[in-house]
Amino acid sequence: MSHVEDDDVITRIDELVAEEHRLHSKHTEGDGLSQDERHRLEAIEVRLDQCWDLLRQRRARRSAGQDPEEAASRPAGVVENYQQ
Repeated sequence: MSHVEDDDVITRIDELVAEEHRLHSKHTEGDGLSQDERHRLEAIEVRLDQCWDLLRQRRARRSAGQDPEEAASRPAGVVENYQQ
């Protein structure tokens, strides 16, 4: 497993959110989204859920006195089935 810092995860979240906003803006401005863009938006939403989950895991492990490096990104099927 490669070394990851919380800031790395936050940077990735920021990048994904910016792309998500760009796609949502395109859609709401009436341009609509191509099929590829819709698929990309869905993929972004899943990846964001995974990134947020990883960040929460890292923070929880650190708070519990455990090594945050042992946190791992969980499969999309796991994070997508969490209850909000």
